[in-house]
Amino acid sequence: MVFLERITRRDFPERLQGFPFDLPIVQNLESLEFTAPVTFLVGDNGSGKSTLVESIACMVQSITVGTMPVKTDPTLAQQRELAQYLRPWWQKRTKRGFFLRAEDFFGFAKKVAQQQAELRADLKEVEHLNVNARLPFERELGAIKRRYGSEGLDAQSHGESFLKLFQSRFVPGGLYILDEPETPLSPLRQLTFLTLLKQMVAEDAQFIIATHSPIIMAFPDAQILYLEGDTIRPAKYDELEHVTLTRDFLNNPRAFLQHL
Repeated sequence: MVFLERITRRDFPERLQGFPFDLPIVQNLESLEFTAPVTFLVGDNGSGKSTLVESIACMVQSITVGTMPVKTDPTLAQQRELAQYLRPWWQKRTKRGFFLRAEDFFGFAKKVAQQQAELRADLKEVEHLNVNARLPFERELGAIKRRYGSEGLDAQSHGESFLKLFQSRFVPGGLYILDEPETPLSPLRQLTFLTLLKQMVAEDAQFIIATHSPIIMAFPDAQILYLEGDTIRPAKYDELEHVTLTRDFLNNPRAFLQHL
């Protein structure tokens, strides 16, 4: 399902200068179309792909995972300003889904672990009292256990806990905006992520993902948009530098390492 079909940009007032308005990719952006349930934004560091997905999340006022709301998160202040000049075009409006940056996940896992520790400490203080005194703490601990597992996110590996969080927060019929989800995932876990992606697309989900991972980019029938300089163009998987360079390195690593 493609909920968000396109975004367009209004002209900026001359007073708006500096980041992110001076990014070539932002200055040259007129319209961006999403033609598949899964769209990958691909480009080198500094190409603007993360800024773009963050601004899209602000534009649609996406729910966030592990951070402050997009309306108030201070790390998204500049992206919120850019989002004011972006217009969404919907095939069907959805308020489901979420926005997740890889760096926010680690803080969220710590937050859940801290919440569990505090609840257990509170429960210990009232364990000698009647069941009604213990019930609120037991209920909250039970909810965390059902959502994230008996030991919580922080006790699992980063890859396991990321996937657990991703599954626990997924609902069908949503728009999911992800920035570099491969960061906590091993190659094997990235393949697991692709399996989850396929299942979620089958449940009418749309994904817009900024990534560097050739494994994740290989998702079948995905739209790949390559950011370079001031242009965004459709690209084929086998033509991407991320793919060709990785393949060449794995085929002959000595050729790349002999000059180190």
